[in-house]
Amino acid sequence: MCGIVGVATTRPHPVSVDDATLRRMRDRLAHRGPDGAGLWRSENFALAHRRLAVLDLSEAAHQPMIAPGGRHAISYNGELYNDLELRRELSAEGVGFHSASDTETVLHALTRWGTGAIARLRGMFALAYVDVDAQKLVLARDPLGIKPLYYAVVRVGGGADARDELVFASEVPAILAHPAVRARPDPITASAYLTTIRVTLGARTLFAGVRTLLPGQTLEVDLSGEHAAVKSSDSWGDSRLGASASRSAGGAAGSEWTLERASHAVRACVRDSVRRHLRSDVPVCELLSGGIDSSIIAMIAGEIASERRNAGGASDQPVSIGDTIADREGRVMTYCAGAAGADGQAGSDDFAYARLMAGAIESRHTEVRVDRAMFASQWESMIRRTGVPLSTPNEVAINAVAARIRADGRVVALSGEGADELFAGYVAPMQGVFEHTRRKSESQWRREGGTHQLVSTAWMSPDVKRGAITDEFRRLSEDDETLRAAYDAEFERASRGVDDPAEAHLRFIRRINLTGLLLRLDSASMLESIEGRTPIADIEVARLADELPMGMKFATSDDATGAGSAGMVRSKIALREAFAGDLPREIVERPKASFPLPFQSWVIDRGSEIERSEWARGVFTPMLREMIRSDASKVWQLAWPSINLAMWARVWWE
Repeated sequence: MCGIVGVATTRPHPVSVDDATLRRMRDRLAHRGPDGAGLWRSENFALAHRRLAVLDLSEAAHQPMIAPGGRHAISYNGELYNDLELRRELSAEGVGFHSASDTETVLHALTRWGTGAIARLRGMFALAYVDVDAQKLVLARDPLGIKPLYYAVVRVGGGADARDELVFASEVPAILAHPAVRARPDPITASAYLTTIRVTLGARTLFAGVRTLLPGQTLEVDLSGEHAAVKSSDSWGDSRLGASASRSAGGAAGSEWTLERASHAVRACVRDSVRRHLRSDVPVCELLSGGIDSSIIAMIAGEIASERRNAGGASDQPVSIGDTIADREGRVMTYCAGAAGADGQAGSDDFAYARLMAGAIESRHTEVRVDRAMFASQWESMIRRTGVPLSTPNEVAINAVAARIRADGRVVALSGEGADELFAGYVAPMQGVFEHTRRKSESQWRREGGTHQLVSTAWMSPDVKRGAITDEFRRLSEDDETLRAAYDAEFERASRGVDDPAEAHLRFIRRINLTGLLLRLDSASMLESIEGRTPIADIEVARLADELPMGMKFATSDDATGAGSAGMVRSKIALREAFAGDLPREIVERPKASFPLPFQSWVIDRGSEIERSEWARGVFTPMLREMIRSDASKVWQLAWPSINLAMWARVWWE
């Protein structure tokens, strides 16, 4: 896990930044890579890298990594979970390896197979790959969007020497350190954030001119001519992610699925994914909220640790798990974060459920408590360090537990993101979908799907926003036309080839919600130099979830699978069935929760932020500002995004 930075322009011009500037840009990402730093130049390309050493801790895995002969170079951020399989295939084609790093695997795969190699990578990644002779730059992001990658096109030079320069990095602050990039707000994305609490809108970010690669997107940039030629492709394809490997694990196709087969396939696929995600040369732990998703991961990790003890430490092929997944006594390490229980609060329920699960698997368990003062302090600190407002309040809890994990000497943490978006875990939204589409024709639910998702999940609804933002800001944000169009387009894409409206909505949730949650995990954990891994948010698990009929994921009454009973709502059905026999009943039946904090009562401590920012005073109406000033806790759903934007403006560009 690392941080990448780069600059490229058209031949014959060198990039405009010198080494000192490139190092400053790179070192804005020092938290993403405390274990090493590198810089490489060739003609009109420059790559820089901060390294968090996880696989192959030697200098042989140093980045940027250059292929023999010097023609190809890569700066890579991520982990490859089919590394050993691809290595065997490349070795059979005559490729020699000089390290045990998955970076070298990706470099040789791209050199050997071209951009077609990207679709063969099972993992989380963002990468920049250079072919000097062909004058080509490739930027790519994994299909679920686990790792971020941003870019901007700036104008440098003057007169006949004027040209465009492409700047890219793992985080926005590194791009803003380029002399030609100005920190200016994008009103369209800022207004969208007030509604969605998402820091991106499609490819737009909160900073004007700074873009993000979308999940699964690859940009091929030809720099051989007078102007850069950009070709974009997308490994998402349509709403489906392609065939999974589940059938070899007892899966079925279409109507052949039964709940027994589905649960068997899910069990095998998730266990395989967890095993692959445990590969590491540095200590690993698990985030354990006491929910079913993190409990499944912790339980499997504990079983694998026990298997290794009983086998005398022998490695499992093709994953080759090392001795980093447990402590000296052979126990896995689990961590839970939550509210400390001050101010009359009882504290987070997560602690009790996590203790129950930790006891069941006999893990070495640690609790990290977030109090009101810590929340207020870390809120601003995280905005200052990441360059963007917080999305969800529990980012503070994730960051706090990541800091403790790092202090304890662990480097990799497995987390349960993805299960709700892949297996239909959001009960209220899914019930709302069933109700919304019950009496709709096919053309109606397809046409109205994006609007339903936008309105039903809004923090600041369109009706409320009319009285909350000024006329001038509404004009600058184009009255959210881009936001509405983006949601309509995403829903149209999610529903392609899908007959079941509930399935279409679930795929929309995967495309929108999951990307935001994965970005939250990445930013909050990497601030403390912790690599967050998500075994359920894995491409093979996602493909399997795609294949399952909706009745094996979510049900509101009796159906053909026998998954529900009259008047009963069941979520994540196949996932629960797959592991029900391994977990305490209380865990299996527990409603969804994830490091919750009582932020509704804590936002009042930052209510004055709305007045400290001149930009915010021009965005929000006097009525909303007075409501937040007087008691933000009473309007917490409006106060949270508004205070975040005000704090972001004051810290980053006012």
